[in-house]
Parts: sequence; C-alpha cells; structure tokens
Amino acid sequence: MFTHIRSGSFLILIGLVLATDVFAAERIWDNELKRYLTEEEVNHAEVFMTEEDAVKMTLPKSERIRKAVIRLNHEKKDAIEQRIGWKFPEESFELYIGETGDKIDGYAMVHNTIGKHKHMTYMVGVDSRGACTDVELLVFREAKGSEVGRKRFNAQYEGKTVSDPIRINKDIINISGATMSVRSINAGVKRVLVLVDEFYLKPAGLGSDTVAVKKSEQGIFGSIFGN
Repeated sequence: MFTHIRSGSFLILIGLVLATDVFAAERIWDNELKRYLTEEEVNHAEVFMTEEDAVKMTLPKSERIRKAVIRLNHEKKDAIEQRIGWKFPEESFELYIGETGDKIDGYAMVHNTIGKHKHMTYMVGVDSRGACTDVELLVFREAKGSEVGRKRFNAQYEGKTVSDPIRINKDIINISGATMSVRSINAGVKRVLVLVDEFYLKPAGLGSDTVAVKKSEQGIFGSIFGN
C-alpha cells in the first residue's frame, strides 16, 4: 500500500517538474521591453486569412491550381543558401502553381520565418517571369508589429525579383518597432524568388544568372537567420 502511495506521489512530482519546465521553456525575454513576455503575449496569434483564401487572392485568374513539392538535396540546398545569403533548416517546400490552358500563370508559396520571437506565416506570389506579385500575411504571432500585413507595406514587394536587394534601407522601407518582422519577410520573399527561379524558371530557360550575394550581405542575413 505504502509502495503504491510513494509511487503515485513520485509520478505527481514528476508531472509538476515537467509542467514547470514547460512553463519555464515558454518564458521569453524581450530586450526592448526589458521584461519577460506575459503568457498572453507568448500565446498571441492573429489570423488574417486562411491558406485557401490566400491562394485565391494570389492566383485569381488561373483556370486550375495544382500543388507541388520542391525537395532539396544537399547540393541544391547549399546553392540556394549561397544565393540568398543565409542558412535554413527546411529541405522541402510546398507551392501552388496556377495554370490556364497550357501556360503557367504564376506560383504561390506559404512561408514561415521567425519574427522577433516567433514564426509568422505568409504567402508569397510570383509571376511566370519571376517577379513577386503579392505578399499576404496569414498568421502573425507576435504581440506587436502586425503592420507588416498591411497592403501599404507589403505592396513594396510587388515587382521585386532575385536581382533586387530586398533589404531595409535599400529598397524596402522599415516599420518602426517591427524591424525583425520586416527583415524576416524580406528574407522569406528572397528565398521564394530564388526557389522558383532555380526549380521552375531556369529549367524553362527563363531564370536569372544571379550568383551568390556578396559576403557582406551574407554576414548580415546569416547573423539573423542562419549560422
């Protein structure tokens, strides 16, 4: 009897320790606020639209939309990282391809990149020639900085290609108080453009001849998004 009681108490103690560890793991320090984020701030998630709605908005005129998967082997992943200037853990990406007749209208890819503390989810549209057509914010999980979802901000990406810097103070105007979120979307848009260029445009003879970014740019993005 006492053995069962001791065993039960031990299990309860383990549960309390694990719960404490989970709570501690969720504690996030904000250097700007100089305090830990509240539980409400940590769990905040603002949903702007569904993935389905974003696809319809990004590829509105396509007769049909099919889904495809980009898979990166080690060599291809390294080449992509060299071009965008930062490392990333993903080895595959899903994207939508809009088609009308026998022609491709464009591409749309859902992306997740880290903002200030947590990941944000957004869709990037690319036309058949490799220019960004749209950026739509789907889910924003930070306590502030959701201005990156406003049209007057993300309209800056329209027309951007792999040849553009897509960087703050270069061709993208920053949002005060949301710098990390802006940098995150910048990097994500760049990655989508390069992925489409490498896997769809180059094989069709439409890709760019862009090579790796300068080492100075690699250092900036690498320190934020890569190793």
